Amino acid sequence: MSFSQSLWNANQALFQSTLELPFNQELASGTLSRERFRHYMIQDAHYLVAYGRALAVTAAKSDNAEGVVQFANAANEAVVVERALHGGFMRDFGVTPEQFAATPLTPACHHYTSYLLATAWSATYPVAVAALLPCFWIYAEVGRDIHARSAKDNPYQAWVDTYASEEFHAAVRGVCSTVDRLAVDASEATRAAMHAAYKDAARLEWQFWDSAYRLADWQGPLR
Repeated sequence: MSFSQSLWNANQALFQSTLELPFNQELASGTLSRERFRHYMIQDAHYLVAYGRALAVTAAKSDNAEGVVQFANAANEAVVVERALHGGFMRDFGVTPEQFAATPLTPACHHYTSYLLATAWSATYPVAVAALLPCFWIYAEVGRDIHARSAKDNPYQAWVDTYASEEFHAAVRGVCSTVDRLAVDASEATRAAMHAAYKDAARLEWQFWDSAYRLADWQGPLR
């Protein structure tokens, strides 16, 4: 078994719980409220800026040129390409640039982005990569799962198609390959830290979607 597969297997129950979240169930059926999706998209756009920064910091730590290119390109994708998708949805949902800028990060988004940035800056390269992997991998597998059962004329089909795409899954395989390469020469302590970092980020993925469904902010759930 590859090291990346061991990460996935160790957190299989958490992934299943993520699939079963009301947000993802209703996203697949097309019944997710516009209010909840709007809340999610604003927070996810904030998240992507921080994720891009974490990817760029990790690129600078890479032990080879290929890693610099891999994570620098991923940072560009997060900030430019994925935000273009968000921008289209925001226009559709009537969110102006001023409204977006004035909306603060929720506790879940703040926690997740702070964790990724702190890990990217302070942890070793292998641990930083492991912390970044869940956002790639879990999104890809959630997208694939929802794509397989997405309702006809789903209003959120563009989101589903993006994360179920072969291009996105190819990026996931690339990060998994890097994780596996780094794990080969890593000490047992580093491998354990990689497992812990992956699990923490996977938990924060779950929390991000759960928070969006509950419309949670600093005062608690709005619903």
